[in-house]
Amino acid sequence: MANKPESPTEPFKRALTNVTRAMSGERELQVSFGPESPGLRGKRARLPVPGRDLPAAEVAQMRGLADSMALRLRHHDESLHSRLLPHGGTARAVFDAVEQARVEAIGSNRMPGVAQNLTAALEERCKSRGFAKVKDRSEAPLAEAVGLIARERLTGQPVPDTARTMVDMWREVIEQKGGADLDKLCNAVADQRAFAKLARKLIKDLDLAEDEDGDLDDESESEDQENQGQQPQSQSEGESGEEGEASSGEQSAEASDAAGGDAAEMEAEAGMEQQVAGSGEEAGKGRRPPTNEMGADRKEAAYKAFTKQFDEVVDADDLCDAEELARLRNHLDQQLNHLQSVVGRLANRLQRRLLAKQTRTWDFDLEEGILDAARLARIVANPMLPLSYKEEKETDFRDTVVSLLIDNSGSMRGRPITVAAMCADILARTLERCSVKVEILGFTTRAWKGGQSREKWLTDNKPAQPGRLNDLRHIVYKGADAPWRRARRNLGLMLREGLLKENIDGEALMWAHDRLIGRPEQRRILMVISDGAPVDDSTLSVNPGNYLDKHLRETIDWIERRSPVEITAIGIGHDVTRYYKRAVTIVDAEQLGGVMMERLAELFEDDPGAKGVPGRPVRRRAA
Repeated sequence: MANKPESPTEPFKRALTNVTRAMSGERELQVSFGPESPGLRGKRARLPVPGRDLPAAEVAQMRGLADSMALRLRHHDESLHSRLLPHGGTARAVFDAVEQARVEAIGSNRMPGVAQNLTAALEERCKSRGFAKVKDRSEAPLAEAVGLIARERLTGQPVPDTARTMVDMWREVIEQKGGADLDKLCNAVADQRAFAKLARKLIKDLDLAEDEDGDLDDESESEDQENQGQQPQSQSEGESGEEGEASSGEQSAEASDAAGGDAAEMEAEAGMEQQVAGSGEEAGKGRRPPTNEMGADRKEAAYKAFTKQFDEVVDADDLCDAEELARLRNHLDQQLNHLQSVVGRLANRLQRRLLAKQTRTWDFDLEEGILDAARLARIVANPMLPLSYKEEKETDFRDTVVSLLIDNSGSMRGRPITVAAMCADILARTLERCSVKVEILGFTTRAWKGGQSREKWLTDNKPAQPGRLNDLRHIVYKGADAPWRRARRNLGLMLREGLLKENIDGEALMWAHDRLIGRPEQRRILMVISDGAPVDDSTLSVNPGNYLDKHLRETIDWIERRSPVEITAIGIGHDVTRYYKRAVTIVDAEQLGGVMMERLAELFEDDPGAKGVPGRPVRRRAA
């Protein structure tokens, strides 16, 4: 039988894979092609599927993406990067963007062909993110602007036309405060440690970090000595063998998941001025632990919001027009094809376990109902006895509602939010088949840099200890009473560019909790999916550093001890067991589907309202 003809794209895929491995120096590098977002995780690189006719522009863009990933693997030490990572979302985003500019500059300056490929990929990225449509500085991501200006200095290549307007909005401020630092970066391109120290100096001069963030010479050197077991300094500064560094390296690897600087956008749109106001004297006053109405009896200062005027609870379909929502849903369906078989089997297993828990009870010796055939023999023996009837009743198992609360912060961008949306979709269908109601919620903020809440705070002359200083956005993807078929399109919204911003977990948790308390079901389960601690630079810049974290802990503690709502959490690459008593942490987002099903199955196994033996009818005599 004749062999099936090879697709025209296969030779290109093989060539691109081999070149990427050669450039990266990693023989074990796995290069895959699929519809999901391109990115790099460990030694696995994801690239988009090339068009069948291999158009020249698309080929250049794919080569640029592959070159960017290869250069990062070759010239970037993830453990060193994670150790020197500054505090604050904007500072980290700038640090990541400048580092990405460094590794790409090494390849661009040595190989003209690589420079052309990287430029093609960068132009496509700027175009897809709509940088050409930016009309105001509040819409212009600072980290992207700093990264592009750094690239301009390191390679001599101009900023792409599609991003020039956006960069010019920040150029004067960046050049005025950090121009000298940018010039010094050019002399340290080959040394990641020295480059990182200069990048930290740049971040400090741009007023994006506290004073202590800039003083890391002694700190980093001593930490290296500890991590290397007091080994001599002559060893390679890039080496890292400690397990403690590995976990932080994994988190930093997720920050660089999308090639070409995608990670820089993670917290990118937080403005420079938000870090300046009140970060010094105001943050140091009265470090009072925040509480809410649940802890009103305490003497400490309560957690509060400066204003709730601009907060919103919005349905998913109100944030996006129908046409774009349909497009995003189609993209999610393409992703589902990849995981459909795996998560589908898990969903079927969960369904069988849930249906087995839906036991039946029988009431006997009734005057009406279903004729009890087991007692017909005694009627034949003694016709004077009355007929006996029975009635089947279900247990209270079906009287259950599950709320799935998904972190919609910028750090979830890429594979984590895609897998979360897919698993939420499958979970909703599975529970609906089992007559268990489920709602799907998301939480983020309306803006990166405090939005209208911060503007009001500035207008009011910056009162001290303002509390939460950003506009909340709580999203209802699917209500508990809405059937899955009507809400299925809404889940695609999670994939929308620009939706994911900052996360204030404590208030989101209380919002989801209050929705459950208002439900008529007797059993209420809240499952939280998150990849990190609460982060909002605008709030933390003018309040104690643990303001949001402590409020989250108090909220969880109150729900776990005093609320009828059962809460469980899944952390993606982040240890949430330090917050929740019932929690699990996964390293790879691909594990989410299985873990979600298992957590729910465990909860239902522990159903406090279950009666009798699962799967067997309980015989109960009527009174």
